[in-house]
Amino acid sequence: MDELLSVDEAARRLGGLSKYTIHAWLSSGKLRRTKVGSRTMIRASELQRVIEDGGKSPVTRSHMTEVA
Repeated sequence: MDELLSVDEAARRLGGLSKYTIHAWLSSGKLRRTKVGSRTMIRASELQRVIEDGGKSPVTRSHMTEVA
């Protein structure tokens, strides 16, 4: 089972980022949240994904353009 981290714990694991940066990444979709009751948690595998992607935001359909 994947470890769940609080926003503060996630910020520390990402090199001491501020919790405000983590909240901004959650809002922008760069980082995906897991809700546990009313708490926002982040899966350890999600942090690993962000690290491996070099901090890039995932590409969504709304940001893709079609080539005719």
